[in-house]
Formats: sequence, C-alpha cells, structure tokens
Amino acid sequence: MKEHNYFVYILASKRNGTLYTGVTNDLARRIWEHRTGYIKGFTDKYNVKTLVWFEHHISVEAAITREKRIKRWRRSWKLDLIETANRQWNDLYEGLIAA
Repeated sequence: MKEHNYFVYILASKRNGTLYTGVTNDLARRIWEHRTGYIKGFTDKYNVKTLVWFEHHISVEAAITREKRIKRWRRSWKLDLIETANRQWNDLYEGLIAA
C-alpha cells in the first residue's frame, strides 16, 4: 500500500479568536487558498487565516476521523491542543513554504 500525505489543521483569526478545523492532502496549497480568499466561505468571511496547528496522517480515513473528532471538541480542548504545540500562536504557514 502506498503512503499518502493528509493533514488535519486548525486556523485562527487571532490568538484565542475564531477557529476553523479542516483536512487536506496538500497543506501549503490549502492554507494559501484560505489566506488569499481563493475559496469563499467561513474562513474568508471571518478572516480566519493563521495556521496555528496541524498534524500529518498517512490515510485519508484517519485524517477525516481526527478532523471530525476535533470539530466536536469543546473550545477549551482545541485551545489546549494548539498551545501544547504552539504556545505563542505563531503562524506555521511560513515554515511550510520555506521548506
């Protein structure tokens, strides 16, 4: 079985601001789409463009299951998840495009 790359990610409008959880097979492209407003919707409407957390999965099923689980979480749990990995709420997108 060939391994693939899938990502679950969280975007924020600002520290402790509006959050959006998504899944994609191309993280850099998808975050670019959110940042530029290429695809209209929630993130464009609420200016949710800062990549504050993501994780890698090798199966689409695992990624989708994780995304759905996180979407059902309490907000405080999402904030804890972000702050465990990214205490300063840095924009992780810059590291994606530099790599």
